[in-house]
Amino acid sequence: MSSKGDLTRQNIIEKAMRLFGLKGYYRTSLGDIAEATNLTKGGLYGHFQSKEEIWNATYEECSRIWQGIVLEGVKDIDDPLERLQQVIENSMKRYLGAGVFEGGCILFNSLVEFSRESPDVSNRILRGFAGFSRLLQSWLQEAERKGMLKDGLDIPAIANFIVISLSGAGPLYASSKDPIVWKQTMSQLKLYIDHLRKVE
Repeated sequence: MSSKGDLTRQNIIEKAMRLFGLKGYYRTSLGDIAEATNLTKGGLYGHFQSKEEIWNATYEECSRIWQGIVLEGVKDIDDPLERLQQVIENSMKRYLGAGVFEGGCILFNSLVEFSRESPDVSNRILRGFAGFSRLLQSWLQEAERKGMLKDGLDIPAIANFIVISLSGAGPLYASSKDPIVWKQTMSQLKLYIDHLRKVE
């Protein structure tokens, strides 16, 4: 069972994640977080030493939630190209389209915000996207070894293209709230994956 301190810490993370998603890191003050959690600033400092430390915790939580949704059901799929299809559907329909975060994904939002103000933090987020691309590359390489792909494909470029497409849909959907953004991204990427498959 979680202690009262653990529950308070988790509440801070959840409320801060919403605020960072809605307002951004730099426009969210410790006072905003204290008000949202019904704590004093001193109460916040009992769990986190700074706003940056709160953001780091929200980043880890957001990443955990994102991975849980995007990779759901993937390990049970033997066909690596079908795994890619599932990740695309999870990313667009179950993550982006489901509105998991009220203000949009802080992973996408923070990447843009920190690129101007804090390149080190932005690079940390980029490393996360690079890791995602490497995972997709490993599945494509598996498909290549199994003779499932057309000849002469640039696997790193394909994996990066998929990640860029999925990531680009995030801010477009956040600003428009038009489901056609994630629906068309999902359908066109799935069609793209189908075209990579070698025809027997």
